[in-house]
Order: sequence, then structure tokens, then C-alpha cells
Amino acid sequence: MIRSFLSFKWLYRLSSPKFFYSTSGKAIPWLLLISVTLLAVGLFWGLLIAPPDARQGDSFRIIYIHVPSSFLALAGYYFMAVAGAVGLVWRTKLSFWFMKSAASIGASMTFLALFTGAIWGRPSWGTYWVWDARVTSMLILLFLYLGVMAMIRAFDNKEYGQKNGAILALVGTVNVPIIYKSVDWWHTLHQPATLKLTSESTIHIDMLQPLLVMIVGFYLFYALTICLFLRAEILYHEQATSWVKDLCVRRQEKSG
Repeated sequence: MIRSFLSFKWLYRLSSPKFFYSTSGKAIPWLLLISVTLLAVGLFWGLLIAPPDARQGDSFRIIYIHVPSSFLALAGYYFMAVAGAVGLVWRTKLSFWFMKSAASIGASMTFLALFTGAIWGRPSWGTYWVWDARVTSMLILLFLYLGVMAMIRAFDNKEYGQKNGAILALVGTVNVPIIYKSVDWWHTLHQPATLKLTSESTIHIDMLQPLLVMIVGFYLFYALTICLFLRAEILYHEQATSWVKDLCVRRQEKSG
């Protein structure tokens, strides 16, 4: 009971813009160092050391960008929707700002997944684009991200726009399991999942290891960008508060 209370109290403190800004500032250097290191190691390992695929040759190596960005496109949508739900229920402004930040980053990850998929599709399918179930549902995901971003900015009343954006984000979550299961439910050109959590992965261990490094690196980079975007949102919305003014004064004194 006491632990539950303490954890809830910590989460309540984290929803404070001032507390989050201060706490995230300490985490950003570590996130930057670790994420960049993992991404550099993963790319070097995957592009130069991992063996070529028996069927696709070296063209498969785009997997080290395509798969992590696809993972984050899906997971990031859930992060965005959960933040929107928290904002609707508890009316925490930081949750809505998180939702806005996650929408921008998620849209970028989805576009990267579609773009790298198109490049991979050329040697694999003979064309950059097919109206495949997985590809089409990923395109819908991009439109949902863009829709949430547009909804947030569509109203003069920012609070009204944030609430409508959160509702759209929650409605759109139905598309995420469709994307995941599309290769199982419909006849599709897209290959089935090779990286599995509930059963043995079908990808060779020499190719799997750098892929896992890249996935972890992408997730940490996502956390880094969320912190940076959210800190910018905090400064923009809290610029009239005394703590932000004091922060600006201290920075001017340091730079001066």
C-alpha cells in the first residue's frame, strides 16, 4: 500500500512540467551517449560484419533501419494514445504535450519505415510500392499520426484541439494490431515476422545480434527525442512562469 502511494506520488511529480524539465535534463546526456554508441555499433556490425542473406544478398541489410523504425512507429502510437488517455482522464497538460511530441516523432518513424520498405521492395518485389496489407495499413498509420497533429492545431482553443487529438489517437489504436497481424490474416507479399517474442526467431543469430542492438539504440534515441521535444513544449507553454524566467536569467548569467 505504501509502495503504491509512493509510486503514485512520484508519477504525480513527474507530471509537473518543472520537475520533468529538471529530471530529463540529467538523463539527456546519458541517453545521447548510449543511443549514439549503440546505433554506431549496430550499423557497423550489421552493414559490414553480418553475413549476406542466402536469398537477398546484401539488400537485406536495410533491415537494420527498417525493422527498428517499424517497431517504434507501432509502439510510439501506443505511447501517444496512452498519453492522450491520461490527459483526458487526469487533465494533465504535460500528457497532452507528450502526445503532441510523440505524434511528430511517430510520423517521422512511420515515414522512415515506409521509405526504407520501398527501397527494400525494389530488389525483393521488383517495385517500390504495392498495395500490400502490411504496407497499406502502415500508410494508414502515417495518416493517423498526421491526423492527430492536424487535429491538435485545428482549433483556436488549444485545450479543445488537444482533447480531440487524444480521442482520434485512441480510436486509431485499432489499426496497430491490424498492422501486426496483417501478414497472418491476408495473402500478402510482405514476409512474415522473423523476429518473434513468443517463439523461436527465424533470423540467423549473426544477423539477429546487430538487429537487437539497433532496436535498443532506436528506442533510446526515441526517448532522447521525446525529452528534447517535450522540453521545448514546456518552455513554450510555461514561458510566463517564474521558474522559466529564473532559468533564462541563470543561463544568461552563465553565457555572459
